[in-house]
Amino acid sequence: MSNMTALQKIFRRLATIWLELVTGLLWWVVGYLPFHHLRRFFYRWAGVKIGCGSTIHMMARIYDPSHIQIGQDTIIGERASLDGRKQLPNSGGGLVIGNHVDLASEVMIWTSQHDLADPSMKPIEKKVTVSDYVFIGPRAIILPGVTIGWGAVVAAGAVVTKDVQPLTIVAGIPAKKIGDRPASALGYTLGRARWFQ
Repeated sequence: MSNMTALQKIFRRLATIWLELVTGLLWWVVGYLPFHHLRRFFYRWAGVKIGCGSTIHMMARIYDPSHIQIGQDTIIGERASLDGRKQLPNSGGGLVIGNHVDLASEVMIWTSQHDLADPSMKPIEKKVTVSDYVFIGPRAIILPGVTIGWGAVVAAGAVVTKDVQPLTIVAGIPAKKIGDRPASALGYTLGRARWFQ
């Protein structure tokens, strides 16, 4: 192994340790702060891009904050998991959440998973995009590479493995279309978040 390769390996390991430290602080300290203004300040400090009027409620799990982008007037529910991992070279990872999005409690959005066909189970990272005016119900799971279209609804407990078309309502495991949402129902603002939630 050349000196340059060894040095690169050392820097990658140090960067990983730093990211684990930041992640731990976000989970165990920031996530329990009772004021969303304070939490938002520290999430932004850690690298999450958060739009005006958006809130992340208590006890969220944030993975790789520097690759998470949240639009305006968006509410992220309690104990949500937001995965921004984009560590691999040329990876398509990262998480983009639009404006006026409502993620209910315990929603999990993953951008990284293991390649089950690979003998070493190497990671695969794919970007997840949640468009404007989307509602995702409690305990829904969004898997890597998914785009949820404008105004779509994901029912509680659904597991989304494929893209969801705009104004579509999906439910089940795996999530399938069960209805349509009228475009006339959109255009709202979610309003002020509760202070101690």
